Amino acid sequence: MPSGVDYSELEGSLPAIASLNASYSQASLSPYYPPLPPGERKAFSDVRRTFCLFVTFDLLFITLLWIIELNISKSIWTSLENEVVNYNFKSSFFDIFLFSQNAFGYVLPITSFVVAWLETWFLDFKVLTQEAEDERVYLAAVNAACEPAPLICPRPVSDGQFYSPPESLAGSDEELDEGLGRKELTEQDKQFIRQGREAMAVVEQILTQEENWKFEKANELGDAVYTLEIPFHGKTFILKALLQCPAKLVNEEVILQPEKMVQWNRTVSVCQILQRVDENTMVSYDVSAGAAGGVVSPRDFVNVRRVECRRDCYISAGMATSHSSKPPHSRYVRGENGPGGFVVLKSSSNPSVCTFIWVLNTDLKGHLPRYLIHQSLAATMFEFMSHLRQHINEVHVSYW
Repeated sequence: MPSGVDYSELEGSLPAIASLNASYSQASLSPYYPPLPPGERKAFSDVRRTFCLFVTFDLLFITLLWIIELNISKSIWTSLENEVVNYNFKSSFFDIFLFSQNAFGYVLPITSFVVAWLETWFLDFKVLTQEAEDERVYLAAVNAACEPAPLICPRPVSDGQFYSPPESLAGSDEELDEGLGRKELTEQDKQFIRQGREAMAVVEQILTQEENWKFEKANELGDAVYTLEIPFHGKTFILKALLQCPAKLVNEEVILQPEKMVQWNRTVSVCQILQRVDENTMVSYDVSAGAAGGVVSPRDFVNVRRVECRRDCYISAGMATSHSSKPPHSRYVRGENGPGGFVVLKSSSNPSVCTFIWVLNTDLKGHLPRYLIHQSLAATMFEFMSHLRQHINEVHVSYW
């Protein structure tokens, strides 16, 4: 962390979270979509499919090597007859301690053992671990579905930290039409607004669960990445960082002008506003740059975003949606984002610093193993913060 930063400011900049914690002390994460029935769950996970392809290739490859070795001096049928029918342990091809016909005879058995060890390691540390995690998420979703819960949680009542106007029943047409008399909303527009509010509610609840965030890794600047399992949405990544600038500046550069992000954020190649539904809701089209050294190809996303300016924080929350102007294209794999977004928390004691939180829940689709995606997400989040800091430093002088 650069010199001159008081790390106590990090805690001082979280009054919003403290307020939400007080409001949600008796609440837990609430479901927003019904879970998949057991019959619709994948019977064959992606990581197990990768493992089976790996094992099949190894089997064929090692078998080919053994056939080549048996066929070096004699025909393969003659060699098999000598080794099986007329077996003699003193001259057997499979006796690696006595066999000395050529050097390849030693290398081949060793290679077979090494490959078998790699397969065992992959099964134990990747396949079984990932499937156990998926099973845990699925059971959590099923258990949550069995508990009675409202479709959408009521908004938290703060202790003066947030100001929110009174609302009618969530999802009602009267609620969506109120204050929006300047134009008539279509059913699609109302759906966008509902999705934006649902995403906002999930992000708010993730903030209240900070004690349950699981630490993953941190960098030399003090930025930290955490994870949290969300029912029906799976693993969510959370980046938390301290920025030496006013929260208003981050709000203006990141939240209010998403289409300009491509000018400074190398992790995004396209960011386009498709539709502004109302003063708080918009639909955007984004294309991510490749990740993991090119292993993860660019993905495109269509997201609905809801932006709110509150007394102690700025929030931009969103999730995947569909829009007629951007159907899936063969050029990109269409990814799908779960509820997430950006939160900029003001400091109660020092207005020149703020806390930046990025909540990321994404499904990149395709046939990539999930563990590979999860490993690349933390690196992508750190890279984003590097670009953000550089951009903030460039505009900070002109801001003042």
